[in-house]
Amino acid sequence: MKPENTLSPSADSCGSKACCTPTPAVGTVATPHVADGNLFRIATMDCSSEESEIRRALEPISGIRSLGFQLGARTLKIDASDSALPLALDAIRKAGFDPLPVQPAGRPATDVETDGDNEHEHESGVGGGVYRLVAALVLAIGAESISYFAPEGMGWKIGGMAIAAIAIWLAGIDTYKKGMGALIHGKLNINALMAVAVTGAFLIGQWPEAAMVMALYAIAELIEAKAVDRARNSIKGLLEMAPEEALMLSADGSWAMTAVTAVPLESTVRIKPGERVPLDGVVVKGNGAINQAPITGESIPVDKAPGDQVFAGTINETGELEIRVTAAANNTTLARIIHAVEQAQGTRAPTQRFVDKFAAIYTPAVFAIAVAVAVLTPFLLSLTWQEALYKALVLLVIACPCALVISTPVTVVSGLSAAARRGILIKGGTYLEDARLLKAIALDKTGTITEGKPKLVDSRIWGNADEATSKRAAASLASRSDHPVSKAIATSLEQQVSDVQDFKAIPGRGVQGTVDGQTLLMGNHRLMEENGLSSTELKAELATHEKQGRTVTLLANGKEVLALFAVADTIKETSRKAIADLKALGVTTVMLTGDNSATAKAIASEAGIDDARGDLLPEAKLEAIKDMQKRYGATGMTGDGINDAPALAQADVGFAMGGAGTDTAMEAADVVIMNDNLERVAETVHLSKRTHSILWQNITLALGIKSVFLVMAVFGTATMWMAVFADMGASLLVVGNGLRLLRIKKQAAVGSGPG
Repeated sequence: MKPENTLSPSADSCGSKACCTPTPAVGTVATPHVADGNLFRIATMDCSSEESEIRRALEPISGIRSLGFQLGARTLKIDASDSALPLALDAIRKAGFDPLPVQPAGRPATDVETDGDNEHEHESGVGGGVYRLVAALVLAIGAESISYFAPEGMGWKIGGMAIAAIAIWLAGIDTYKKGMGALIHGKLNINALMAVAVTGAFLIGQWPEAAMVMALYAIAELIEAKAVDRARNSIKGLLEMAPEEALMLSADGSWAMTAVTAVPLESTVRIKPGERVPLDGVVVKGNGAINQAPITGESIPVDKAPGDQVFAGTINETGELEIRVTAAANNTTLARIIHAVEQAQGTRAPTQRFVDKFAAIYTPAVFAIAVAVAVLTPFLLSLTWQEALYKALVLLVIACPCALVISTPVTVVSGLSAAARRGILIKGGTYLEDARLLKAIALDKTGTITEGKPKLVDSRIWGNADEATSKRAAASLASRSDHPVSKAIATSLEQQVSDVQDFKAIPGRGVQGTVDGQTLLMGNHRLMEENGLSSTELKAELATHEKQGRTVTLLANGKEVLALFAVADTIKETSRKAIADLKALGVTTVMLTGDNSATAKAIASEAGIDDARGDLLPEAKLEAIKDMQKRYGATGMTGDGINDAPALAQADVGFAMGGAGTDTAMEAADVVIMNDNLERVAETVHLSKRTHSILWQNITLALGIKSVFLVMAVFGTATMWMAVFADMGASLLVVGNGLRLLRIKKQAAVGSGPG
């Protein structure tokens, strides 16, 4: 069974502020979905370590039904009984966190406030802010200077120690608070390790180095946190796409600028050329070209006319439009995309779960090695106790698994955000990673490979009939029918129609009517046979069209066939390239459709698909997916998200070609292709391979650098300075490597490696 789209508990891992540093909330889109009284913002919670600590703190409390973590927005939804909720909040506070209730508008009680370019940070921010860290660094340099250059004397020593202590307090007070809390609860995270290491170094007389290490550590965390913000907040730019106000038609007939949150459904909103669409709606007046890149990833403008749908955040490039609002500000397609990506960022990918479990073992193991070094090296290597203790403290700093733990979420979030920018909505890191494993992909035909709209692809005048007269008669009869094939013929012929007398439909056959005084039949071959109008030549012609997956409609009078019209659901321009890209990635393609087998094979052959299965009901598609999983292995399904829902659910990764704004599609599948472009499926597989490659590059880098410095610490001359640079340098390296995914514009699905 494939995993559900839910948040899962995290294993214990790094507790570093570097990977758990407060960042501005990604947005408040999720708020309307949550009861205000049960949603809390926790400023110092934004990584799996913090989530894990909170989960463990809440485990003993009965009455908690579920926990919903939003790490990107730093919010926690607690579904609990009235008696359990206060106990839960008290347990969270005892664990060292401060849960603040979210106000009804979706804004936390206290938050990052911005005024122009000035940002007022939380008191719980990294080291309390940039100025605080600069002051700590200056004092640490002062302590180092006193140690090197000041004359011997108790006064200078006490002064240097005091300056060092102030520097440590400025840079590391939050680290100490969280470190002590971790030690009290028996947890060994980076805060606990740093608190022990710096305190130990200070007590054995290495006070200048202790001050400098803490200051550098805090500054490196700040730099790293800003880099992580880029990944976590990469989707935040979408939130700024939609304007805050809209020009709304008032009840008195005047137009007034109104906050989008105050615009009711069914209101009329005017959008001028060059403006962004404020809310989802349907055009009721005007024509224009809309740039839908924020929603679909395609920058080519789409022409809009009355009756067409528009989406919040898109750009009206030409023409003034008036729209009827169909979705509130917190429920637009853009808002739902952001909410879905935030949910995806809160889930843990398989590699991240592996790394978290590894880190939970790795940190205590290295702590045990450090204790062994402190106790045994005086006997084994003839070190003094002070030297042995210093070496052990260096090991504690190196032991931080932050680089290892942070390497996975920043990479996964970058991949999810890069996909969202391309109009690919992936509902979690699990599906981002699993897409690379797909060996086969099943494809629905209508609306996925084909346009989903029948078109007249061929017509032929039969016998000695007059072409103009026959086409006008066919258009006249077809225009009276609501059948999709008739509509396609009427639209494509573009003839001036004549009045039709005595019109009637013949169920399962076609239609009959009198045009310009002549009684005519228009329908399928069965209708012609029943009226004795078939022939060997006509049957051969029909067989040729049927092999190509076409539906043929015949026009006849009482004596002979006058013309034939071949209608087909044409292949999308992108489908052939998409199938070729999937094949280049080693993915077998199979078409599953409810259409007849002849049509299925014809379309499959034209698109380059390996296999085609027709005449399938939804249940049969489900069985076909199961069969493909046994035959090929991991199998994906691409469909419209409605009729194909059972198959999408059974597939290892379900791709919904649902189109922008289709609620069912966004709920049914694991990946939603917002612009119905099949090429995005191959791009997803390629992105998955690239993400997996970068994940393991990061894991290798983190473990490799740690291993080198651990050996140097035990057998060489590694110092605490070197330990800090090894830890934070590795963290910055893996973060930068993970952020490379954000630079993806339009990667070729083939012809390039995953790295």
